[in-house]
Amino acid sequence: MSLSPIAGLARLGSRTVVALALTAAPLRAQELTRPGTPLSTTQRAVLAVVDSAMTFIQSGEMIRLSDLMTPEAQIYATTARNGVSSYRMRTAPQQRITGNRPPIIERGYNADVRMVGTMAVVWMPYDLYADRKWSHCGVDVFTLMQEGTTWRIVNLSYTVEQPPACAVHPSGAAPGTTGTPGGR
Repeated sequence: MSLSPIAGLARLGSRTVVALALTAAPLRAQELTRPGTPLSTTQRAVLAVVDSAMTFIQSGEMIRLSDLMTPEAQIYATTARNGVSSYRMRTAPQQRITGNRPPIIERGYNADVRMVGTMAVVWMPYDLYADRKWSHCGVDVFTLMQEGTTWRIVNLSYTVEQPPACAVHPSGAAPGTTGTPGGR
């Protein structure tokens, strides 16, 4: 018997989900926030969900990514090429049925967490490598809402750009990758 994403999270309990996120994610909250900025417990809980989302995006586990979302959540990607802007949208259920895809390297940095009440927004620049080659960079914007004691993604919007429209990761190219930002 398979559980729905909500039932699966509810069964685990919010403390377990946060604990798993804090221990399993390769990008830790302290790496995502601006140096010297203290985090509240609530901000850490929000970043734990974002860390988990980044882990699932990198590993290509789209079903597990959708487990972090509300059933009504949406994902928007926006691109500008030759002066023409376009976007594409998919819902959490559409994301879920895509199944898994090949792993990528996506590195977020300098996350900015804004919160009010039961809503949080995380703005985070990123760079991305597919097949160990430079692909693009941009900004991920996660909007989360609190359901009881659990933070859930209601929207993930991201840009797909090339330098100088976006910044390259402060650490430079990802280890073991080829290609140059902007030069492919």
